[in-house]
Amino acid sequence: MHFLLSNDDGYQAQGISTLAESLASLGRVTVVAPDRNRSGASNSLTLDTPLYVNTAANGFIYVNGTPTDCVHLAITGLLECEPDMVVSGINAGANLGDDVLYSGTVAAAMEGRFLGRTAIAFSLAGNPPVNYQVGAVIACHIIRNLISSPLASEVLLNVNIPDLPLDQIKGMEVTRLGQRHKSEPAIKMQDPRNNPIYWVGPSGEGADAGPGTDFFAVANSMVSITPLQYDMTRYTTLETLDRWVRRIPWQ
Repeated sequence: MHFLLSNDDGYQAQGISTLAESLASLGRVTVVAPDRNRSGASNSLTLDTPLYVNTAANGFIYVNGTPTDCVHLAITGLLECEPDMVVSGINAGANLGDDVLYSGTVAAAMEGRFLGRTAIAFSLAGNPPVNYQVGAVIACHIIRNLISSPLASEVLLNVNIPDLPLDQIKGMEVTRLGQRHKSEPAIKMQDPRNNPIYWVGPSGEGADAGPGTDFFAVANSMVSITPLQYDMTRYTTLETLDRWVRRIPWQ
C-alpha cells in the first residue's frame, strides 16, 4: 500500500508525525501537508497565487496552501507514484457534527475520495490532545480493516478518537453527525494602533448530541466512526421541491 498522509495542522504537527511513523508498518507513506496551521480551511483551493513545494529534512513535503491543495497536487501530478489511500490527521482536536463543514482535516480526506482514492480522516478529541500514540494505534487498526475489507467507493470515514489511554477507551461505534448550537459571538479587540480587529468566536456546544451521534460516542469514551459522502444532494426533498418550483411563474 502507498499512503498519502496530509492534515490541516501543518507538516510539523505532532499528530501527522506520529501517524506517519505508525503507518510505515503497513506500507509506503508519503506526507504532503500545509506549511503551517490551516485549520478551518474546509475544501478551499488556492487559485489566485502559485503554490510552492518544499521538502523538510525528515522527507515530509510541505506546500504553501490548504489541505485540499496538498492532496489535489499530490494526486494530480506532484507524485511520480500515485497513492492507494488518502489518510488525514491526526488532527489536534475533535471534528464532530457541524465541524466537518469547516474542517481542513476532513476536507483533505474528501479531496482524496473525490479523486478516486479510499479516504479516511482521524481526529483526537482533546483540548489540547496528548494521547497521539493511542490515536495512531487505533488508526492503524481501522486502516488494516479498511485494506482487508474495502467499503463502497463513495464512502469516506470521519473518525474521532477520545483523548484517553488505550485501556480507558471502551470500543468503537458507528455514528451519525450530531449538531452544535450556534457559535459564540465574534470577539472584538483592538490592535496596537487602536484599529478594531475581530476573532471568530468559539464553536457552540453540542445541541443534537444524544445516543447515536458522534458527540455522544466520544463523550462516553468510544471511538466514533461516521460515514460521509461528498454528494450533498438532499434526495428526500427532490419531489417536494419539484412541486414548489412548478408554482414559480417564469414567463
